[in-house]
Formats: sequence, C-alpha cells, structure tokens
Amino acid sequence: MAQLTYTGITSLDGYVADRDGDFSWSEPNEEVHTFVNDLERAVGTYLFGRRMYGVMSAWETLGSEEESGFIQDYARIWQAADKIVYSTTLAAASTARTRIEQTFNPEAVRQLKESSHREISVGGATLAASALSAGLVDECRLFISPVVVGGGTPYLPEGLGLKLELLEEYRFGNGVVYLRYRTLY
Repeated sequence: MAQLTYTGITSLDGYVADRDGDFSWSEPNEEVHTFVNDLERAVGTYLFGRRMYGVMSAWETLGSEEESGFIQDYARIWQAADKIVYSTTLAAASTARTRIEQTFNPEAVRQLKESSHREISVGGATLAASALSAGLVDECRLFISPVVVGGGTPYLPEGLGLKLELLEEYRFGNGVVYLRYRTLY
C-alpha cells in the first residue's frame, strides 16, 4: 500500500502564498531543491488541483542541458510520474502521463493507495485540505522559510483537527527548516 504525502514550502507563519498569491519568496536554493528531489524520487503519482497543475506543468519542458543539474534532475522526476488533475474547467491535459478527473473522490484515492506500490503526493493547499479532511494523508512534509508574509493561502486548512507525530527535522544553511510529520487521525 502506498503512502499519500503532502509536501509544501511555507512561510514561518504557515502560508504557501501571500494575500496576492505570490510565492516567489519560497523558491528553493540548490541545497533545498536537491533535498526535495531526493524526497520526490519515491513519487509515482502526483495529485493536483487545476492551479497547482498550471504551476507545475512548466516542468514538462524544463530540464534542458543549459539548466543546473538539480533542475534537470527534478524535471526528470516530475516527467516520469503519473499525474491526476482535479478540475471542472480543464478539458485536456497539457502534459504527458496526465489524466483529468472532474471531482476529487476520496474512495478512488483510497483505492489508488491500496493498488499503488510507489508514493502518491498531493500538491496544492486546496486539494490537500480535501485529502486531509478525508483522512487520506499519511505524512505532512514542510519546508519552513524564514519569512513572514502576514496572510494568504494556509498550508493547513482552517478548522482541521489533526495530531501530528514528528518523524524528522533538518536545518539548511539558508535558514529553511524541514519537518516531516506522521498524521494521527
């Protein structure tokens, strides 16, 4: 049975984007990106909402020889994985290995977890909120950036009652801190 993980880069005050939707402050440096790459190697399927898919689909064409090795590495990881995009407005996928689903179905994701042998990753705070609320997420992985944005899109949904068990922590040279938690529903 596969694990479903939720990984995100957050501000110190817990947001993945500020009030204007800007997340440029979260761009990982080479050290952090290389660490993320190593985590993402285990992912066989990504679950995305429409907006996160729009951001991540750039990886379909990134990774040319002119780009840094860690960028090329992540592009290969992303391109090799399957993607499921939940959207009522997208008619077709713009990337390979991608299918569109109209609605998020917790039971279908449970079945995917049971039949998969590789990790499943949920991307985007809105979709992750649905997966967390349905009790599907096995681990939350946060990269906390040393910046306070004062509001915006929270990493964790408001009103979610959830206990977490710390499994791992790591501090990077640029002040980013990685925390890995097991969810306890």
